[in-house]
Amino acid sequence: MGLRVLVIDDHTLFREGLQGLLSRRGIEVVGSLGDGLEGIRLAKELDPDVVLLDMRMPGMDGLHILRRLVRDEGFNKPVVMLTTSSDERDLVEALRNGARGYLLKDMEPDDLVLALRDIVAGKTVVAPNLTHVLAQLVKGDAPPEPKSSPLDELTPRETEILSLLAEGQSNKVIARNLGISDGTVKLHVKAILRKLGIHSRVEAAVIAVEHGLRASRSGLSE
Repeated sequence: MGLRVLVIDDHTLFREGLQGLLSRRGIEVVGSLGDGLEGIRLAKELDPDVVLLDMRMPGMDGLHILRRLVRDEGFNKPVVMLTTSSDERDLVEALRNGARGYLLKDMEPDDLVLALRDIVAGKTVVAPNLTHVLAQLVKGDAPPEPKSSPLDELTPRETEILSLLAEGQSNKVIARNLGISDGTVKLHVKAILRKLGIHSRVEAAVIAVEHGLRASRSGLSE
């Protein structure tokens, strides 16, 4: 049976090229997009065999999407980072947050296909030049875990609203765009401020931008 893959990557040319090479090797790309929130929605809706996820993306980066999928949404299919980053700490954080693979974009297409099939079969696969880091993780002597982000405490809806706050949107506009009431937005904003330990929307927006959280959806302006 052929594999069904969802690709989340902000580079259109890379996505199209990847879709072509996977299709020629009998792998169905059920979705290909660069929007993190939409990617999370499609992963739940389409239930692919594996999600291929870029690490570095504007707005919601790959690690944040990974955490949302695995922890908040309970997505139980393999999520694989496909990235240009060979940084060992990126690998460690990805695996600690539930990634089942960490592959580099310069690998050979046939090696990628083999890796995907191994991952779907239950293995954890990392790029060959990073296997020593995986070995360290298994032995328990990996590099120290990076500090957690204050955004980790937020619910998916709170994270979405915070990203819109970072775009400078008012409660009224946020409510209209998300199809909820002004009062509901106000409650979410109060919860965001409390969880982040701050007192103003401006401080919240600054924290959002500092942690790379910006709305990536289109059409969300007055």
